[in-house]
Amino acid sequence: MLTYELKKSSGVPLYEALYRCIRGDILSGALRPGEKLPSKRALAENLEVSKITVEAAYSQLLSEGYICSREKVGYFVETVERRAPVPAAPARRAKEDAPCLLDLTANGTEQFPFSVWSRLQREVMLDFGEALLAPLPNRGIPELRQAIAGHLAAFRGMRVDPENILIGAGTDFLYNLLIQLLGREKVYAVEEPGYGKIRKIYAAGGVKTVSAAMDDRGVIPESLGSADVLHISPSHHFPTGIVTPVSRRRELLDWANRGEKWIIEDDYDSEFRFDAHPVPAMQSLDDGGRVIYMNSFSKSLAPSIRISYMVLPGGLMAAFQQKLGFYSCTVPSFEQYTLARFLSRGFFEKHINRMRKFYKNRRNTVVSLLEKCSFSDKLTIQEQDAGLHFLLNVDTSLSDQSLTEKLAALGIRVRALSSYYHDQSEDLHCLVINYSGLKEERLAAALAAISQEWT
Repeated sequence: MLTYELKKSSGVPLYEALYRCIRGDILSGALRPGEKLPSKRALAENLEVSKITVEAAYSQLLSEGYICSREKVGYFVETVERRAPVPAAPARRAKEDAPCLLDLTANGTEQFPFSVWSRLQREVMLDFGEALLAPLPNRGIPELRQAIAGHLAAFRGMRVDPENILIGAGTDFLYNLLIQLLGREKVYAVEEPGYGKIRKIYAAGGVKTVSAAMDDRGVIPESLGSADVLHISPSHHFPTGIVTPVSRRRELLDWANRGEKWIIEDDYDSEFRFDAHPVPAMQSLDDGGRVIYMNSFSKSLAPSIRISYMVLPGGLMAAFQQKLGFYSCTVPSFEQYTLARFLSRGFFEKHINRMRKFYKNRRNTVVSLLEKCSFSDKLTIQEQDAGLHFLLNVDTSLSDQSLTEKLAALGIRVRALSSYYHDQSEDLHCLVINYSGLKEERLAAALAAISQEWT
């Protein structure tokens, strides 16, 4: 039976201390390849720790390949390269040292439709052959632009001319095109709080940014001041989850029309609405041609599929072709033809419907575990039945930044709501829970680790 001296007061979570002990024995040869480990219950009783602690340690060893699990048999040591003893390195911070028990910041990819996608890729290769090597239209292939227009009509209530759609490799590239198209002398208003990378991209492009204040209905028009361009996510704001109602959208459209301003409607994450149909896009309400609509397939399919697009009003597309028409399309034809077929044949719709069910079940599981944990009286969940994250208010004297540091020491990665503010300096007590990439079996272990340390 394995016997280790685990000290709760050592500053290291018990599960991590146990993980390190077993890993050390495997690397030193004290535990040999193929050797069976004690059951979780037996080891927990021997060490006088909870079964959850052993489960968390075994889970980390499994994920790193030190042990394997055989169904109905148990856990066994894997064959790994043994390391010679090395001089002790300088101590590192706990958040660098701790293995990741739970990641509440990563996006999920496990539901990607590999079989359908690979079949369409083979079809495209056979059907087009050397034609895939030919130069592309600078706006993207007509087939993909037509498929996107059909998708927007069916799911976002938008009537779009495919000629006004521009395909690009990621929204970062498209933002930079807009800076050149609209002019660097423009002032861009960015939501506060908001996704910090957007502000950084605009700043790197040489334009001035200001913060657009928000209330529970979205961006406040009166806060826009000298702004010429408003970057907004009205269908599901990140990170607050606010959905801007139609009345506020019309107020913002009036602001744009009165002063010949522009609105960039960032519709990222809008597909994932669980208990209602997606809210119609702001662009569908735009009679004055002041809305530039943007979206991406990186969240709905996979982050590595760098295919994004924007819909420019007719006059702005003409200006783009005249001023920036020399730019080549940045998405290879192979990926464009594959996505076009994925959309036009209904696979994307089926994929999104399946993903909604999958993530709704995951969200319900996460919420249920939080409501049942030993410190649930300290937690308040704030959500809008949309998107793949929610806010978790914590009744604590700690700021959310301090809270994330303490959680990192336990191997739990999560972001503080305050990290999404540019101007605000007051302390918040709210965490942003991104559950799309969460491993459900690890959440209970993480909650148990928190309970052991803090209650």
